[in-house]
Amino acid sequence: MNKQKVGGAVKHLALKIYGIITSLGMLVVLLQGALVTQTGSGDACGAEWPLCYGQVIPKSPTIETLIEYSHRVVSGLLGLMVVILAIWAWRKLKHIKETKFFAIMSVLFIILQGLLGAAAVVWGQTNAVMALHFGFSLISFTTVLLLTILAFEDGKPAHFTQPRITARMKNYIYFVLVYIYVVVYTGAYVRHTGSSIACSGWPLCNGQLIPPLEGRVAVQFSHRVAAGILFIVILMMFIHLHRHYREQKSLYYSGAFSLLFVTVQVISGAIVVFTGFTLAATLFHAFFISVLFGIVSYTAMLAYRAEKTT
Repeated sequence: MNKQKVGGAVKHLALKIYGIITSLGMLVVLLQGALVTQTGSGDACGAEWPLCYGQVIPKSPTIETLIEYSHRVVSGLLGLMVVILAIWAWRKLKHIKETKFFAIMSVLFIILQGLLGAAAVVWGQTNAVMALHFGFSLISFTTVLLLTILAFEDGKPAHFTQPRITARMKNYIYFVLVYIYVVVYTGAYVRHTGSSIACSGWPLCNGQLIPPLEGRVAVQFSHRVAAGILFIVILMMFIHLHRHYREQKSLYYSGAFSLLFVTVQVISGAIVVFTGFTLAATLFHAFFISVLFGIVSYTAMLAYRAEKTT
C-alpha cells in the first residue's frame, strides 16, 4: 500500500512538472505569434503550409522566414504536448469536475489556433479574423495553465479551492473575464491593422484628450479606452475582495495578483509608446496581458466553484 502511494505521488509530481513545461511552452507560442505579427513575418514562408517555400526545412532562410518557420515548429510540438497533457490529466484528475472541460478545450483551441494560422497563410484572412488567432492561442494557453493548477490543487482543503461568495460577486468576476478578453481582442486588432503608431504620446493621443475618431486613430484610441476601463474594473474587483473576502485566501490573492498585473500592463502600454514600439517592449506587453488573462481565468474558476452566500 505504501509503495502504491509513493508511486502515485511520483506520477502526480511528473504531471505537475509536465504541466509547467507545457504552460511555459504555450506562453512561448503566444509570444512567437506576437513576434510574427510585429515583424511582418506571416508570409515569410510563402502561401504554403505546412511546407515553407515547398521545403520541409527552408534553405538559406531570411530572418523573417526563421521567425515564421520556428513559430510553426514550436506550435506543432506544443500541439502534441497539449494533447498528451489533456489525456494525462483526464486519466489522473478525472475526479475533479473541471478536468474534462479544460482538457477538451485545450485540445479544441490548439487545433483551432493551428487551422486559423494555416488558413491565413494559404488563403489570407481579414484583420478582424486574424486578431482571433491571438485570442484562440490565449484560451489554449489558459486551459493548459488551469489543467496544471488542478494538478497542484488536488488534495488541498475545500476552503482553499472552494471559497464562499455572493452571487453578485461571482457574476462580477465572470464579467471581468469576458471584458478582459474583449480588451485582448482590441489589442490584437491594433497590431494586425498596423494601428500601433496611430496615437503618438500617452495618455493623450496626438496631443488630444479625445482625437478625431477616424481610421487607425479610432482603432488605437478605442483600445486605450478599453484598457483604461479594464484597470478600473479590476481595481473595483480587488477593493471588494479586500473588504469582504480577505479570509478567502485563494480568491483574495488571485484578485491581488490581477490588480498587480493589470497595473504593470498599463505601464507596459505606456512604455511601448514612449520607446517607439520597440520589439522588446511590445513582447513585454503581450506577455503581461497573457499572464493577466490566466490569473483572471483562475479567479473565475474559483468563482464557478464557490458556494453562494447571501
